[in-house]
Amino acid sequence: MNGNRFYGVRVEGAKYGVGFGSALAIAISYTNNHSILWAIIHGILGWLYVALFR
Repeated sequence: MNGNRFYGVRVEGAKYGVGFGSALAIAISYTNNHSILWAIIHGILGWLYVALFR
């Protein structure tokens, strides 16, 4: 039972971390480039990075 609970907490933490990471990447990208298009691209690239290297 304890192993399943730990896994559930870990997966939930990863989901929230990815959401925060993407939001942070978008905010920083927009601040640096002043472009919504680049901000969206950087947000998508953040998701691809997580999908490929997780």
